[in-house]
Amino acid sequence: MQVDLNADVGEGCGNDEALMHLVSSANIACGWHAGDAGVMLQTVRWALDNDVAIGAHPSFPDRDNFGRTEMQREPAQVYADVLYQLGALDAMVRAEGGRLSHIKPHGALYNQAARDRALAQAIVDAVQRFDKTLVFFGLAGSVMVQVARASGLRVKEEVFADRGYNPDGSLVRRGTPGALHDDEETALAQTLSMVRDRRVRAIDGSWVPIQADTICLHGDGAHAVAFARRIRMRLEEDGVVVRAG
Repeated sequence: MQVDLNADVGEGCGNDEALMHLVSSANIACGWHAGDAGVMLQTVRWALDNDVAIGAHPSFPDRDNFGRTEMQREPAQVYADVLYQLGALDAMVRAEGGRLSHIKPHGALYNQAARDRALAQAIVDAVQRFDKTLVFFGLAGSVMVQVARASGLRVKEEVFADRGYNPDGSLVRRGTPGALHDDEETALAQTLSMVRDRRVRAIDGSWVPIQADTICLHGDGAHAVAFARRIRMRLEEDGVVVRAG
C-alpha cells in the first residue's frame, strides 16, 4: 500500500524548508493568494533539493483573504487565470532544472470547482492545453475529479488529515463547527481510516466511502511540521509507503 503526502507551501508560513523533508509532493502558491516570485523560486529549490514532486497551486486573485473568498468569475477568465499561474511556476521549475508534475487548485477556487462543473472544466481545459501530462489533484469523489478524469487527465483523489467531512463527502465549510480537527490524535485516526479502510466518519457520525490517493497537510498550521512528522511515522509503521509516484 502506498500514498502520496502533499503540503501547500510557498505561502510565507515559515515551515516550508522543514516540510520538504517529510512530504512527497509540494503544491507551490503562484503569487495570487500568497507568496511572490522570490518565495516561489526558493520553494522550488527546496523541493528539488529533497526530490519532492512540484505542483502548481493556483488561486483566485485574492491576497487579502488568502484565496478563501468565493468569487463569481467567468470560465474563460478562470481558464486564463490558471494558465498564467501555471506558466509562472513552470518557468522557475524549468530554470532550476526540474519539471512540474501536478496541479492542485487552492482555497475557494478548489472548493467551488469541487461542485461547479463549468468552473472545473475551465481549470481542466487550462491544464490540458498547457501540459496534459500533469497530474490533477482534486477533492476525492468531487465533480472536479470527475471532470478531470473524463477529460483524460491522470487524477489523484485528495483527502484532508485535519478537515471535517459532510455526509456527501464534501468538506465542512471553514468557520463552522467541525471544520477543523485541532486534536492530532483525531486527525491521525481519520487519516489512517481513509488510507487503510477507504472511509471517513462524517460530522453526523455516518461513514462515507473515500478514495485516498494523496493526503493534504496544511503548511500554515502552528504545528504543521510536528504533525507531518507524526503522520508520516504512523503511516510507515503501518506499512504504508509514502511517495509521489
